[in-house]
Formats: sequence, C-alpha cells, structure tokens
Amino acid sequence: MATNEDLLGRADANDLEAILAITNTDVDELVHTVKDNAPALFTWDYEKGARPALNKLYEKAKKSQWNGQTDLPWDTVVDQEAVVIANAEAQGTLLGQNLDLTGTPFEKWDEAKWIQLGVEFQNWMLSNFMHGEQGALLCTAKIVETVPWIDAKYYAATQVMDEARHVEVFAQYLDTKLSGHYPINAHLKLLLDDIIEDSRWDMTYLGMQIMVEGLALAAFGFIHMMTTEPLLKQLLRYVMSDEARHVAFGVLSLKEFYDGLDQAEIRERQEFAFEAAVRMRDRLLQQEVWERMEVDPKQAIELISLSPERVMFQQMLFSKIVPNCKKLGLLDAGDGWLRTKFGELGVIQFEDWEDTGAEYDAFALSDEELQGQSA
Repeated sequence: MATNEDLLGRADANDLEAILAITNTDVDELVHTVKDNAPALFTWDYEKGARPALNKLYEKAKKSQWNGQTDLPWDTVVDQEAVVIANAEAQGTLLGQNLDLTGTPFEKWDEAKWIQLGVEFQNWMLSNFMHGEQGALLCTAKIVETVPWIDAKYYAATQVMDEARHVEVFAQYLDTKLSGHYPINAHLKLLLDDIIEDSRWDMTYLGMQIMVEGLALAAFGFIHMMTTEPLLKQLLRYVMSDEARHVAFGVLSLKEFYDGLDQAEIRERQEFAFEAAVRMRDRLLQQEVWERMEVDPKQAIELISLSPERVMFQQMLFSKIVPNCKKLGLLDAGDGWLRTKFGELGVIQFEDWEDTGAEYDAFALSDEELQGQSA
C-alpha cells in the first residue's frame, strides 16, 4: 500500500512547510517537454453509436461550438481595481476585514494595498486557469490517440477544439483586460506532468477529465456567481457549458472500464485520485501571490486559513470531484481507502451531490444563447 511519502513526497499531507518548499524553478522557460510514454491506437471498428451515451455527448458537442472572438463582448471596458471593490461590496465584505490582523504583516495595510492584493489574486487565478486549459488541450489530444473506442475518439476530438478555444479566451482576457500573467503553479505543473507521463489511457481520463476538469468546473461556477464583471461572467458561462461535457465524458467512459478492473488496479486509481486532489488543493494556497506582495507565504496562509469563507471555498471546489469518484466506484472499492482519504481532506460531505455524468445538460447553452452566437 502506498503511503503519503510515496504519493506526495511527505508523510503529512498538510505539512505547510513541505508544501511551500515546492516551487516553480523554471519561470522563464517558454517550452516545457514531457514524455507521454503512450502508444497511439488505431481501431478498425467504426461502428458509430456502440456506446450511446458517448454518441449523445458527441452530437451535443457538435451543436454547442462557440467562437471566442465573435461571441464574447471584447469591447467591454474592465477596470480591474473597480472590479475588486465591486466584488467585495457585492459579497457584503470589506477588504481586509473579518480577521484579527493584530501583529500580522497586514495590520498596517491601507485600502490601496488590499486592492492590489485583489488584483494579484485575479491575475494569478486566471493565469493558472489558462495553464490548466493548455494541460487539458494536450491531455485530450492524447486521449484521441490512446482510447480504443471510436465513439470516444470522436468526442475527444471535439474537446481538443474546446480546449484550444479556452486557452485562447483566457489568454486574451489576461492580455487585454487584466494586468499581468503568472507562471504555472508548481503543484499544478507536477500534476499535469504526472497525468501526461502515465502510459495508461484511463489515467489520462482520471487525472484530467475527473480531477482537474472537475475542480475547474466547480471553480468556474463559484467565480461566475461571485464576479460582477460582465465579460468574465459571460466567458465563464460559455466555458462551463463545455467543461460539464468534458467531465461527463470522463464519467461515462471510465464507468464501463473500471467495472472490469481488479482490486489492485482500482487501488492504483484511488491513490492517483488522492494525489491529484492534494496537489490541486496545494496550488490553491497561491504562494506566488504572497511572494509578489512581499508577505511571508507561511504566515499569510496560516492566517487566511482561519477564515470560514476561505475554508468553504476550498472545500466547495471538490463538489464535482467527490460524487464523480463515487459514481466510478472509487470511493468504497476494497477497504474504502479513498473515502477515508477524502474524509481527511474534509470533502467527503459532497459524495451524494449529483454526478456530472447526469447533470451536464444543466450547464448547456440555451437555444437563445446559441442563436445569439450565430446572429
């Protein structure tokens, strides 16, 4: 049985110093090479619709394409500092309040400093969404090559286009509406490398479609609900309509495959899901922002971890992952190892929420939205 040391490189999953010791040492690199180690599979079985759920998803994807250049109101003026203030006011909070800041680096911060922090949070969040979308672009191209079923290849090809569009619109938003990029977070980079390096096609599905895309779908929904900025709200609405199909693609594909695996093989998938969950949680600590603000990351993270709102936000990001893992039979297989681990992470309460394989239609663009795209 793999230990935390084996999976994470540390005995305690919550060891903050060990988490912060993992940093991106290649922030100036323009090209990052990862060996994907996987064979490309042809299939001579061209029977379309042999897997009806995947065929339905493919047909929906063909009808739901949108154009990132013409379907979003790029002429919207975005005042980033005004957005930070408006978001805080809409949430009924004032910047820097709700915590006892006595004796902390924040004690003497004025409103301008808090606004700057909000701006950096925006830049960091959207930058790492963009990096994650490129990871999804590479992973889905790999799925086209490696999955043995023609219906899955067909659908994965539509997702390659979706992911290219997502990278495009996030990059354009960062370049034209916000005030700077951040390099990829080290924990996210490690996870994407692990997913791509694994030779097994179902691990690409599990790591990207279920874990990374599942967290992204929850994050996009949270930010869509909280932001007052209309261009970002519409951008996220369109991206979420795609992402829900992507996660459903993973659920629908893996359920059939996992039903045929033995217990040792399932345990490997459980361990991989846990490792991915921890790495995604660790990247949310936003250590690069604290460093840019010249605040000790450990001190800042220990302080904000006391905020109930922060705890709720981090937990809610797993609201798609946990029910999807349950749908796939990973939570309780064997001795229920993954259930125990998700309990330790404080996210097991989401297990009975609706899985994305059943709810993806709820995220679909309406006929009016699709007609508006083509108008």
